[in-house]
Amino acid sequence: MTSDEQGAGISGRDPLTLSPEEMRRTGYATVDALVDLLTAPQRTVIRQSSPAQMRDRLSGPAPEAGRGYDEVLRTLMSDVLPFRSTLHHPGYFAYIPGSPTWPGALGDLVTAATNLDVGNWMESAGPSQVELEVLGWMREWVGFPADAGGVLVSGGSAANLTALAAARELRLGAMTHDAVAYCSDQSHSSVARAARTLGFRPDQLRVLPTDDHYRLRVDALEAAIDADVAAGRQPLVVSANAGATNTGAIDPLPELAELCRVRGVWLHVDAAYGGFAALTDRGRDALRGLELADSVTLDPHKWFYQPIECGALLLRDPRGLERAFSVTPDYLADTEAGDTEVNFAARGLQLTRCGRALKIWMSVQTLGLRAFRDSIDRCLDLAQLAEALIRAEPAFELMMPATLGIVCLRRRYEGADEAVTAERNAALIASLAASGVGMVSSTRLHGRFAVRMCVLNHGSTEDDVRAVLAHLAHDAHDTRDPHDDRPAMTGVPLRMLDPERLPTAPPSSVEVPAEDLKGHPAVVTLSREGMHRVAAAGRLRQVPAGEIVVRRWGSDRDFYLVLSGRLDVDVDGSLAPALGSGDFFGELAARDWGSGFGYPRLATVTAKDDSVLWQLPPEVFVELRAAEPGFAALVDAAVRDRLTRS
Repeated sequence: MTSDEQGAGISGRDPLTLSPEEMRRTGYATVDALVDLLTAPQRTVIRQSSPAQMRDRLSGPAPEAGRGYDEVLRTLMSDVLPFRSTLHHPGYFAYIPGSPTWPGALGDLVTAATNLDVGNWMESAGPSQVELEVLGWMREWVGFPADAGGVLVSGGSAANLTALAAARELRLGAMTHDAVAYCSDQSHSSVARAARTLGFRPDQLRVLPTDDHYRLRVDALEAAIDADVAAGRQPLVVSANAGATNTGAIDPLPELAELCRVRGVWLHVDAAYGGFAALTDRGRDALRGLELADSVTLDPHKWFYQPIECGALLLRDPRGLERAFSVTPDYLADTEAGDTEVNFAARGLQLTRCGRALKIWMSVQTLGLRAFRDSIDRCLDLAQLAEALIRAEPAFELMMPATLGIVCLRRRYEGADEAVTAERNAALIASLAASGVGMVSSTRLHGRFAVRMCVLNHGSTEDDVRAVLAHLAHDAHDTRDPHDDRPAMTGVPLRMLDPERLPTAPPSSVEVPAEDLKGHPAVVTLSREGMHRVAAAGRLRQVPAGEIVVRRWGSDRDFYLVLSGRLDVDVDGSLAPALGSGDFFGELAARDWGSGFGYPRLATVTAKDDSVLWQLPPEVFVELRAAEPGFAALVDAAVRDRLTRS
C-alpha cells in the first residue's frame, strides 16, 4: 500500500459511501426499474433455469474494482430477477402466495437503509414502539387479552419453534425425556423441525390422524394423552391448525382448548396465513376458539400482504418468551430494559434483529385496514367461486371444499388407478405453469394425489380463477390413453411380477421360510436387490395366539409382513378386518412424516392364532418405499384405506 493509499484509507474519503447525488440517482434508477418490472404485463408465472445456465450468467470472482451501479442493475434485471416464480402474478395459486404492497416494500427499504436493529429499547425506542403497536393490532384481531404479548420473527417456522420453546420453559423448564408434543398429520413441516431442534426424540412428538375434513380428531388426541399419562409421560403442548397448509382446514379449536385446559396442556395454534381471516366477519366465525389458545403463530408475509420475511408469535402469557430466551451478558448490561421497556432480543433467538414492524405499520397507515379486509374477503369469494366451478365440471373431482382460500381438486380419468391419476394430474400442473396462465401445486390427502389451489393474491380476479381451471379441465396436451403406460406409472416392469424371477432362497446367513417370504404380495413387487434387502434386514417373529404385537399409541415403528396365521386389529374398541397370510401392517407408523417423526401406533394388533411374521425396521421400510415404486404403490393404497378407519 502506498502512502497516498494509506492516507486515503485513514483520513481520506470513505470508499464505501456514495455522494448524496449518487444515492439519489441510483435510488431513482432502482425504483424505476422495479416499477417497470412489477407493472409490466405478467406473461410468465415462473421461469426456471438449470444450475449450469445460471453459472454461465453469474459465476466469477468477486471484482477487485467496482463495475458501476448502472451495469450491476442491468445484470440484476436481465440475469437474476427473470429467473424466479412471480408471486404477485394474478394466476399464481401455488403454495402460499405472497403479493406484498408497495408501501410495505418501501418499509423494508427504510429499514435496510437506516440499518434498524430492534433488539433493545435503549437503541431503538421508536422502532420498538412501532413493533409493540403492530403486535397490539394483531392481539386484538385474534381476540387475545390486553396483557398478551409477542414478538416479530422471520416467519411461521421461527414462530412455531419459538412457541414450543416458550411452552416448554413455562410448563417444564429444562428439556425432559418424557415430555410429549402432539400435532396432526396436516401440521406444517416446521412443527417437526422445531421439535427436533428443541431436542424432542421421535417418540416425543405424536403425529395424530385427522377426520374426513382433515381436522385433528379430539378423540384421538384425548386417547393419546391418556395413554401417555398412564405410561408416566408428561403431555406438554398441542399444535393445532387454523388454516392447514394442505387444505385450509381449521381444527376444532373450542373443543381442543377445553381438553387442553382440563389436562393442563399448552395449546398452540398455527394460524400462519389463516389467522388474518379474522379481520372479516365470516373468517372470524370460522376461527372461533382462536382466542382461547395459549399461543398463536401469524405470518404477515402471507395473507396480510407484507414482503418476506415477516412472521409473528403471540402469547397469552409473554413471560414464557423471556424465560426461554433472555440472556444478558456483561457486554450488554447497559441495554438491560427498565420496568416499562421491552427488549425484543429477550423474546426470541435473534440478538441483532431488523425492524420487521415498520413495513406492516407503513402499509396499514398508508392504505388503511379496510383495504386489507376487503382483499381478504375477495379471496374468500374467489375460493368459493373456484369450488362452484369445480363442482360444475364433470372432469373434476373435488377433494376438499374451499376453506380459508384453499380448495383441492383433481382431474378424473376413467378407469385410471391412483398411480396413473397422480401422474396425469402432475403433468397438468406442469403444463399450466409452462402456459403462463397460472400456477398451482400438488399435495396428498390421506394418501391420494390432489391439485391444490390457494387463492390469496390481492391482484387475482374471477377471470384468473376461471382461466386456471379451464386449463386444467381442457389441456390440449392431455390426450393419452390412461392405460397406455400403466407399467411405467407404477415403475414395475410386468416381468418383475413373475414369481419365477424371485430368488430361490435368501442369503444363507438369514433363517427365513423362503417360500413364504418370496410369495408374499409385498415382496413380489420388489426388485432382486429389494428382496435381498428385506431378507437380510428383517427377522422372523413367531407370535403365539393371544399375544399383542403392537399396542395403540405405542412409539415402536417396525413394519410387519404376515407369513401365516391370523391377527385381530382393534381401533379404539372397534375391530377392523382381520389380517392373514399375505397381509402387512405397521406402514403408518413406519413412514417418516418428517424430521424422523411419524404416527404412533393407531391400532392394537393381537395374534388370533399362532402366527409367523417378518419384522422390518422402519428405516428399511422408508428405503424400500423410496426405491421400489411397486412396493410404494401397494403400501400407499393401504395407507389411503387405513387412515380413514384409524
